[in-house]
Amino acid sequence: MTDVAVPSDRDALVALFSRSGFVAPEDEADDLIVHAAGDAERLRALVERRLTGEPLPWITGHMQFCEIEVRVDPGVYVPRWQSQALAHRAVTLLPPSGTAIDLCTGTGAIARVLSTAHPGARIVATDIDGRAIACALANGVEAFRGDLFAPLPRSLEGCADVVVGVVPYVPTTALALLQRDALAFESPLSYDGGPDGTDILRRVLRDSPRFLRPGGVLLLELGGEQADALRDDMAHLGYDDVIVLLDDEGDVRGVEAVWRSAAST
Repeated sequence: MTDVAVPSDRDALVALFSRSGFVAPEDEADDLIVHAAGDAERLRALVERRLTGEPLPWITGHMQFCEIEVRVDPGVYVPRWQSQALAHRAVTLLPPSGTAIDLCTGTGAIARVLSTAHPGARIVATDIDGRAIACALANGVEAFRGDLFAPLPRSLEGCADVVVGVVPYVPTTALALLQRDALAFESPLSYDGGPDGTDILRRVLRDSPRFLRPGGVLLLELGGEQADALRDDMAHLGYDDVIVLLDDEGDVRGVEAVWRSAAST
């Protein structure tokens, strides 16, 4: 519980969120007011939860991702705005009747975007967290519990047009730099990518060729200099046409690579 006075007036609530450092105080205030449905005591309880840093989607139970409403259960990794570009790119690359695999799916947000854009495609997803799988299933995603590719049916081997993933890629030493509502509520397993952040990224690079068809595309979210750090691995494993994905500010947000087959290296 917070000892800060919680106002019920919208303008005062916006001002409180602004003083508390929230980046979108108007949107947050509006979401909580709608969720409280006119119940002042419920609104007070919701605001107090938010002021502790608890993720807003855990409180409201949903969020917008690529203009699609996605259910978000407490304890499940909350999709970030920067992952929307990866989802849009996956939509562009996936054939209408193709096959895509979404790794570390969390709520199933990216898989949901893909299935909405391509209802004739098969979209499957995996996550190691049982809570995430339950949430993804509730979002209508065909999801399997297990580590990366391990739980997928063997029938998918060599069939995927797209493998996409927001896997943990934060360097262990940088975990402390994450915003306060990350590690205070979400599991470090959702973020920790090892000493330089590439441990799990490298595993995905190694294992994706088992499921990608020749010419299939791998899309991974990453940051900093990680794309450069992975170039030799990609070349050795048979990936080419490597594209580093940048956001509007020029920051690295992901990498795209086509798997041609190991024989082409």
